[in-house]
Amino acid sequence: MPRPSLRSTSLRKLRKKTPGGRTVNRYAGKNNSRAKCATCKKPLAGVPAGRDSDISKLSKSQKRPDRAFGGNLCSACSRREIKKRLVESLQ
Repeated sequence: MPRPSLRSTSLRKLRKKTPGGRTVNRYAGKNNSRAKCATCKKPLAGVPAGRDSDISKLSKSQKRPDRAFGGNLCSACSRREIKKRLVESLQ
């Protein structure tokens, strides 16, 4: 009987053969999705892919780029947004 955290239908069951010849069930976790840009939906560079529990263990500088809109917009969209806000402030 698997431990309670593995008794979930959301985990894939993989049948593996051991070196001793037995067939056992292994439980594969969910796939990690990349963080995406809020406007163009491209994967963000500099943001690691991983489960929330894995990313929470990283330092702040490893979680996202240290720039305006870092971790939310890609570099091209953030450049566009900064220029747009600059033009608005000048008018």
